[in-house]
Amino acid sequence: MSFKLFDKLSQDFSELLNDRKEYNVIIEVDKEENKKSFTTHSVVLRYRSPYFDKELENATTNENHIKTIIKPNISAQIFEIILKYIYSGIVNIEDMDTKTIYELMVNANELELKELSITLESYLIESKASWLRTNFVYHSLFDNSFDSNEFKGLKKFYNDIIVKHPNLIFESEDFSSLQETALISLLKRNDLKVDEIKIWDYVIKWGIGQNPTLPKNLEEWSSKNFKALKITLQQCLPLIRYFSIPGEDIWKKVKPYKKILEKQLWDDLTQYFMFPNQPVKSPILPARTRTLNSRIISTLILPSRSNSTRTTSSRDSPSKTTSTPKFPFPTIIPSKTISTPKLPFSFIINREHVAKLSSWIDRKSTIYSLENIPYEFQLILRGSRDGFHPKTFWKMCNGHAGTIVLAKVATTDEIVGGYNPLAWDNSTTGTYMKTNDSFIFSLKNGNIQNSILSRINDPSKALFYSKSDHQNSYGPYFGYTEFLMELNVSNFTQKQQCLCCHFSSCHAYKRRIRTTNERFSIVEYEVFKIIKNQKTNSKLNN
Repeated sequence: MSFKLFDKLSQDFSELLNDRKEYNVIIEVDKEENKKSFTTHSVVLRYRSPYFDKELENATTNENHIKTIIKPNISAQIFEIILKYIYSGIVNIEDMDTKTIYELMVNANELELKELSITLESYLIESKASWLRTNFVYHSLFDNSFDSNEFKGLKKFYNDIIVKHPNLIFESEDFSSLQETALISLLKRNDLKVDEIKIWDYVIKWGIGQNPTLPKNLEEWSSKNFKALKITLQQCLPLIRYFSIPGEDIWKKVKPYKKILEKQLWDDLTQYFMFPNQPVKSPILPARTRTLNSRIISTLILPSRSNSTRTTSSRDSPSKTTSTPKFPFPTIIPSKTISTPKLPFSFIINREHVAKLSSWIDRKSTIYSLENIPYEFQLILRGSRDGFHPKTFWKMCNGHAGTIVLAKVATTDEIVGGYNPLAWDNSTTGTYMKTNDSFIFSLKNGNIQNSILSRINDPSKALFYSKSDHQNSYGPYFGYTEFLMELNVSNFTQKQQCLCCHFSSCHAYKRRIRTTNERFSIVEYEVFKIIKNQKTNSKLNN
């Protein structure tokens, strides 16, 4: 048993902050008449803040062995609160106005006080939503000084508003000054309530806004002008759902900027609208919710196979012939229907991966061909759709047997995962599950050739099913910790807590699937139920 007596510890360290006898660091904050100096202790700063740890390495020491750090961008009022937190772990916001709380969060983030920053961010979202809506600080969250992974909760809060009310951003006067990362975060949303051709228009408008020297008249653009726009939009263009744009709009609005598109994409668009049932090489992103409307639910009328000229009928002028127009896309007639592009079955893997994983499930020495895959992968859970909290995993996967878990690692884009032939059970008291047929794997950035398969070494420790009060922290758990999705914040994407640890002395699976035992966060994960494909199996058996 251990007694955790933090109150007295916090109080004693608060007293240390006021003790000027053995200080060795001076921190100057604020500007001009508001400038103020605080005496501090390097050993406390270094262990509480990675930011100050790095600053102290570079700070010069005077003849009295005192180091000075200058932070003019932080107000004295805010820094006094931060310093008290560093020494005592206490922050009192009871009488603090919301604007100050927001500034405190931003400054805490700058000083790499993640615990404080994340706590304040959650508080603002949960308790000060009305202030956030009134004081639209969206642009500032994407400041270039911030890491892309910072303030994810607030970014999502605002993006959830913007997808419903897109004019707040797209029709605003300062739209062209929007940070690229902010625009990209919106373009990635499947639920953005804007017609895709309008999104294309906004993206072009934003790109031109970043290049003010481009000619006003598009007809005057040179190849160099188009190249400049293409470079500016290189991160945005792949996020456009081109195959959800009606053919007439492709012709009128996209074709004038054809030079900024990849040749393969343009060829595929041409083919798609002429021969919609033929496969294309370019990825087809899922259609946004808004774009499944009457403008797209239409049919394609192909030109006849006759020669480019035809003789007119007797009702035409006998001396005239008419040429068939050579448009890259056929005419669209709104009254009929076609099927819209299919949503991808996975945001992480493709059909080749399915063939590979199916072969592993059946312990085949060769990989199934794409035509003879004996299984269908039925989606149960997708993090970006259903949420990244582990409780969601245990709720949605409970009772499902024969499942594959896939996780895309942040920063490296590795794909790691595991196969569980048993049924997930969220009602256990915390127990290891025994099976010889489970396995874990890595697809190494999605590359089939570099994939790693790790089969069972200790069947009695194949999987661990967490008890209910631990299901807020632990998701799928393979082996000892050879593949574990864990957290102590609100979701798997927010903190580096997932594991693929492989210890030489104790392991449930034979091979390590990552080269490091370091923890990681993820950007997406999916769980699929593996179902026998009756048609394919009948074909294989015959």
